Amino acid sequence: MQPLERPAPDLARDGGRRARRRTTRLRERLLDHVFAEGLVVAAVLGWWGLSRGMPDYVMPGPQTVLIALVRLFVDFDFLRHTLASTLRVVGAVVASTLIGGALALLPHRYPIWDVIVHERVKPFLNSFPSVGWAILALIWFGSSNPSIVFVEVAILTPFCLVNISEGLKEIDRELLEMGRSFTRNRRRVFFKIALPLLMPYVIAALRIAYGVGWKIALVAELFGAETGLGYLMLNAQTTADATTVFATCFAIVLMFSAGEKLVIDPLARRFHSG
Repeated sequence: MQPLERPAPDLARDGGRRARRRTTRLRERLLDHVFAEGLVVAAVLGWWGLSRGMPDYVMPGPQTVLIALVRLFVDFDFLRHTLASTLRVVGAVVASTLIGGALALLPHRYPIWDVIVHERVKPFLNSFPSVGWAILALIWFGSSNPSIVFVEVAILTPFCLVNISEGLKEIDRELLEMGRSFTRNRRRVFFKIALPLLMPYVIAALRIAYGVGWKIALVAELFGAETGLGYLMLNAQTTADATTVFATCFAIVLMFSAGEKLVIDPLARRFHSG
């Protein structure tokens, strides 16, 4: 018996439903963008209205900050400070991800470490004050690059530890057991099965650490660094130059967005599709 073909009207109705769903999704996305951009425009207008009644050294207007922002990106001194802060942030993010990942993997590989890592090390790192790390870094290393990187790594490591630990809990144990049934090489099972499953959590840890790292870098650089955007902002504060402070903050937002869009998002898509 030959299968019955679907009537042409049913196919037409299905096509119409799909077209309506696509139109609805497109309309919703457009409305979301209009609403989001509208809020940005409203915030800028509110900022402009507030700045009209204040001097520039207290609340500069958006047009003044925009001009200062453009000037920053063509200033060699600003680029030098930007490079110093960027290298510190990237180095600290990589180091904290490696350290947090190693701490998370220890209980996974050696169960005797479970209590030590999750009930001793993790609560300690999560609760230790950030200012305490900064003061200790100044005492141990002085005002130097190692001091700033140490502060960043100490603060970022628990973020990575928690995120990667949660990823290890979510890995399908049956899938790992199936891998072990094909080979007794634990390293091969880890790199071929466990690590690809864990990578979305590693990318999430990178994303969090990269965002928080910029905030920490500026605070750490205020404690006595001779280069970096924090040092630039400290100089602006001593001269009551609010315009440079605003422009530097917006420059950091732009650089953070560029790093996320050009590096972290492609990595996330790569491992999500894989």
